[in-house]
Amino acid sequence: MAHGSTSAARHPHEPQPRFRVTREGLRASLWFWPSCASLAAVLLTLLLMQVRPGDDVAWAQWIWPTGVDAASSLLQTVATSVMTAATVTFSLTVVALQLASQQFSPRLLREFARDARTQAVLGVLLGTFLVSITGLHGMDANRPVPVLVVGMVYVLGIASGIVLLLFIGHIARSLRVDTMMLNAHQDCLAVLRDTYPVSETGEVQEFDLPGGGTLVPGGRSGIIQRIDRRPLMKVLQDRGLAVRIMVQPGDHVTVGSPVARVWADDGGPVPLGAVQKSLAEALDIGYERTPEQDAALGLRQLTDIAVKAISPSINDPITAAHATGYCADLLVDLQRRRLGPEAHRDDDGVLRLVTTGRDYRYFLDLVCGPVRRFAHSEPIVLTAVLRLLRDCAATAVNDAQREEIRRQSSLVLETARNEMVVADDEEIRDMGRRVEEALAGNLEAAFTDRAGETRSV
Repeated sequence: MAHGSTSAARHPHEPQPRFRVTREGLRASLWFWPSCASLAAVLLTLLLMQVRPGDDVAWAQWIWPTGVDAASSLLQTVATSVMTAATVTFSLTVVALQLASQQFSPRLLREFARDARTQAVLGVLLGTFLVSITGLHGMDANRPVPVLVVGMVYVLGIASGIVLLLFIGHIARSLRVDTMMLNAHQDCLAVLRDTYPVSETGEVQEFDLPGGGTLVPGGRSGIIQRIDRRPLMKVLQDRGLAVRIMVQPGDHVTVGSPVARVWADDGGPVPLGAVQKSLAEALDIGYERTPEQDAALGLRQLTDIAVKAISPSINDPITAAHATGYCADLLVDLQRRRLGPEAHRDDDGVLRLVTTGRDYRYFLDLVCGPVRRFAHSEPIVLTAVLRLLRDCAATAVNDAQREEIRRQSSLVLETARNEMVVADDEEIRDMGRRVEEALAGNLEAAFTDRAGETRSV
């Protein structure tokens, strides 16, 4: 994806990229919080350096009973050891990033960078190192020992050893594919609950806006990461405008492609420049998808894991089947949420903004499409996709959802290759029959089996 690497190549109407600090951006930064912790540790060290009690002070003798030379040796040893531990930590993190990218999905790398435990370990190690070398700089053979600094280094040295052991155990758990799938599932579930309101009927809203209108071209290229409607709503209310945003988080846009349609209340001309400026403030555009408002990203990550698992280089259909199981839980949750567009009104109750939303078919296509296409000759995975559809059929809350489930089931059955042996083909057809039974409300026939073979792999 090219976003204009030089100013000469930039579109003439494209605004310069804005520097915007967001909570999600800071959380996904592997360096920010460790740097903050290190800076705080250095400032605390400089303050404690001023505390130099004499040799006759009892509490100082309890903290550090020997002289400057022994304190300097301690600080040197801790600084050297902690730097070695930090090197091991960075190495393990890089290995984890490489493995996650190659074996599972490149879209999982951001999750490792967002890992609060990894950032905490790096903060402790880097802070301990900086406290040690700062304390060494303040050592003076002609002055009393800054015992509080030495005591802090002693405690931080022990803490560094503990967090290193904990980190090794944490990274070992993180590299398990089941842990990655669970994290992707939990993060996606949290975004779904924040993005889509609960609806027992699974309604999809529609809002009537006047015909025509003026298309608003995008000012930048990239991926929509977040939509902040507050600056846009103020402009719309002040100027008497209504806007339908045609893009949403996760969409890719290019300079000049339409991102919105705008109408004036009085039918007059639209101040396109003001609308473009407010849209530029409302739309966060970056070079990668972020989970802040993108409910489809978690499902994409799980689908990536499934597709990677059934590739010839990995050849792990069981992992693919497990990934579809996590997707099934998310799709079932989506069935009882209000999908589609959302309306936003001003203080007077006038409809000013309609944002685009995804529907149930989109999410089903997102999961089932890639998996069935790559697993066209693998009955374990095709059966897992049909199992997902059976679970969704059992909890569907409206006819539109049932129709989409039936459509996906027929596509899976069409995908199965003719050269499959009879037993495998019968197993797939049987699961397709169970999907139909669940759609008809006959759950006993849909889920009853001989030995649990339709629930496990």
